[in-house]
Amino acid sequence: MKKGCFALVVLAVAVAIGAVLAGPRLTDGVLRLLYPRSYEELVEREAAEFDLDPDLVFAVIRTESRFDPNAQSHADAQGLMQLTQETFTWMVSLYPPENGGADVFDPGDNIHCGCALLRLLLDQYGSLDVALAAYNAGMGNVSEWLQSGDYSHDGETLHTIPYPETDAYVRKVQRAYQIYEKLYS
Repeated sequence: MKKGCFALVVLAVAVAIGAVLAGPRLTDGVLRLLYPRSYEELVEREAAEFDLDPDLVFAVIRTESRFDPNAQSHADAQGLMQLTQETFTWMVSLYPPENGGADVFDPGDNIHCGCALLRLLLDQYGSLDVALAAYNAGMGNVSEWLQSGDYSHDGETLHTIPYPETDAYVRKVQRAYQIYEKLYS
């Protein structure tokens, strides 16, 4: 066995023994690294202002940008909560940030407007899954899906999300939300 392979085997055995000895503490420690609460003060403040669970906001940020304030998507969504400039400008007009700023890449402004949008969508649709689908695919698409028997039986919930990316997004945020609740509650 080569030295590099031997070192990897020794490391793997050490990690396995550590996991057995440390048990849930090690698992929680690793999960906390994978699911951080970066920008905690901003998230707590803005979540409180818009009556949102901070764990939900952390789950959205983690899924959208992995806490990179300079993230930019192929659809030109920007910042921590991945807002398009059009959506960001709309939220600023409805809910101006306290500092008067309007910089989509500023963590405070971005989290403020992202939380405002989440609250608006939750109020509009009444369902977390539908609100998350609208956060990802847009209100126009989701409103059309709700009117179609192909996607909604009751006009209020979605039994099928026709965009695979949006369907995966909703599941990712929900999974992250559950992990945040378990780790930090």
